[in-house]
Amino acid sequence: MNPPKAYLNWSSGKDSTMALYFIRQNNQFLVEKLLTTVNKKFNRVSMHGLHRNLLEAQAKAIGIPLDILEVSETPTMEAYNELMKTKIKKLHAEGYQHTIFGDIFLEDLRKYRENQLATVGIQASFPLWKKDTRQLLNEFISLGFKAIVVCCQASSFPKSFCGRMLDKQFLRDLPKGVDACGENGEFHTFCFDGPLFSNPVNFTKKGVIYKSYPAPKLQDKNAPKEYGFWYLDIELAS
Repeated sequence: MNPPKAYLNWSSGKDSTMALYFIRQNNQFLVEKLLTTVNKKFNRVSMHGLHRNLLEAQAKAIGIPLDILEVSETPTMEAYNELMKTKIKKLHAEGYQHTIFGDIFLEDLRKYRENQLATVGIQASFPLWKKDTRQLLNEFISLGFKAIVVCCQASSFPKSFCGRMLDKQFLRDLPKGVDACGENGEFHTFCFDGPLFSNPVNFTKKGVIYKSYPAPKLQDKNAPKEYGFWYLDIELAS
């Protein structure tokens, strides 16, 4: 009997890659679709800043169809929830009753995802849940996956970290207090080769840019008014 089909919430980075790897190793689900949120204005993966054509090349190399949800540049939570609910209702109508996330230990985020999906009748699976993040990144590297940092918090990293390969030296150089997998949002990655890929996704680096975003309105007057990030701009190699 074939395992049930599922779609995977695809970020283009290491965590969703490892989630897919473990699912395939366990033969728990048959992943038939990758769902990714893309900023409609800039045509880039939300938060990661990865251009859509690189995302499409990545999905093609992995061999799973891509489903893109376009969102505005700065959607409200209400607007985002409505867009996502419409999308997952459509996926449920296509026969998807299971979905997969690469989350590791953020309890509030897991609960939010499960609650949102429950209203539609889709169950969530978290194959990386509660795994040691340092061991997980070591396994990612040892398996032969290749990824680079495409976004990192300016408050935690110097500009030079953006564009670095995920390797043993990267682990040794991580600043104190930064999670090894960036689970708190410290950094984001682009996975471009490894056991799941039929071929590497070739790209060229164009440079690193700085962008800042308004911080959520908090009562703490000492909280930062904005958050800054380093972004690596890359383009698909011809």
